[in-house]
Amino acid sequence: MDAPIYTRPDISLIGRGLGPHGADLYIGGREGASNRELLNRHGITVVVNCAVNLDINLVTAPDEPASDEIYGSGYAGIRYYKLGLIDGQGSPDTMMLGAYYILDGALRQSMPKRHTYPFPDGGNILVNCRSGRSRSVSLVALFLHKQQPHLYPTLDAAVAHIREYRQLRPDEWFETPKPMLYEAARLASKWIDLITTAPSDNAISNA
Repeated sequence: MDAPIYTRPDISLIGRGLGPHGADLYIGGREGASNRELLNRHGITVVVNCAVNLDINLVTAPDEPASDEIYGSGYAGIRYYKLGLIDGQGSPDTMMLGAYYILDGALRQSMPKRHTYPFPDGGNILVNCRSGRSRSVSLVALFLHKQQPHLYPTLDAAVAHIREYRQLRPDEWFETPKPMLYEAARLASKWIDLITTAPSDNAISNA
């Protein structure tokens, strides 16, 4: 069943000061992710699409096609990352962990200065799914909690913040985010702590 249609922004500003460039972090649905003028207006240079059942073509400088597929560079230097989360049951919990590190990597990558990488460093970031209500909420809540624990000491605090700033109504909270995605984010949070506190290879070799 499709989600009820409520009036909310195509994209919503959720967090500030993230990553090495102090990026702003937005959540949106397909309407926001496909609106090139809107992305440009908000200085968004990175789009992370969480939805396995949604593709958005941001290519405006296509290469010579080998078939019907489209290749090329993204609109105005936008870097596009695609995740494959299902909005409900079906995704292994480890995919949320992988999504966290893809989002972190998208914020921290430093682009080679070659014509085949026509992307600027820095800029703001949009995380989207079909409606910006569940998959993107789970991932961004996890990211805010781990990246800014002084502001969001728990995952629940991060979700509460997103529900307010994404304008998610109380009557839809039971599925914003979906319970299994919320639980996947909780598990990923514990795994991130283990990864973060694990000794590095260098530390082991020098012991």
